[in-house]
Amino acid sequence: MQIFYTISKIKKYISEHKNKKISIGFVPTMGALHKGHISLIDRAKAENDICICSIFVNPIQFNNKEDLLNYPRHLENDITQLIAVNCDILFAPSEKEMYPVPDNTIYNLGGLDKFMEGKFRLNHFNGVAVIVKKLFEIVEPNRAYFGAKDFQQLVVIKYLVKKYSIPVEIISCNIVREDDGLALSSRNARLTKEERAIAPFIHQILLKAKEKSRTNSVNEIKNMVSEEINAKPLIKLEYFEIVNKSTLENIEKIDDFSDCIACIAVFVGNIRLIDNINFL
Repeated sequence: MQIFYTISKIKKYISEHKNKKISIGFVPTMGALHKGHISLIDRAKAENDICICSIFVNPIQFNNKEDLLNYPRHLENDITQLIAVNCDILFAPSEKEMYPVPDNTIYNLGGLDKFMEGKFRLNHFNGVAVIVKKLFEIVEPNRAYFGAKDFQQLVVIKYLVKKYSIPVEIISCNIVREDDGLALSSRNARLTKEERAIAPFIHQILLKAKEKSRTNSVNEIKNMVSEEINAKPLIKLEYFEIVNKSTLENIEKIDDFSDCIACIAVFVGNIRLIDNINFL
């Protein structure tokens, strides 16, 4: 595996390979890699000639400085994992490399950034849009792979690509879970033993919400989720919404299960975790 730390060097490499009509699959990450990330790498390798992974903890998508400081960083371990799965290229730039000067670009994200994650993480998605667009311009991938756990992010990035005519196909990949149902996340490593034991309840309540969607109203499902989470120790609900998968608008009455997805954010102790479930 080749590792590039500068934009100029990776662009030179990509330019040489683009001339050979070689397809590039791209997996942008913030590091602290786990099996979910590796599943994206595996798919990118299977569907493209070259797989490029980036590792960059993007400061401008964090609205909480403490969260940024505490975000796990394990570059040496990440490199070991990427070598083990035969990733072709790692791009691991510094903050100064990506932001030699502050980037104050504001993107029109069609209002998709204003609720759920956007409501509780001010300017989060604009920060995501800034870095993703930069990375796409550097890497010039044919396809880019994102996990469906960050569902709102996926919808926002698809909108960004369409709005700004970025020539890349966005591939959504299924959530990878632990055996007990907990969605894989780099933040899981920060859970205490007690918090880790309770965290699978997030997926359990989503499964129950899906089951109830066949017989109960949206408000009844929301009340059930809120009451059951609030009755559990160590877990605090930030939001639970049932939304349209394309527009992210709240659904008041379920008419078509194929259009519905339930999204949740909770704090387990001080660790913020998100998850979702399709209602179809």
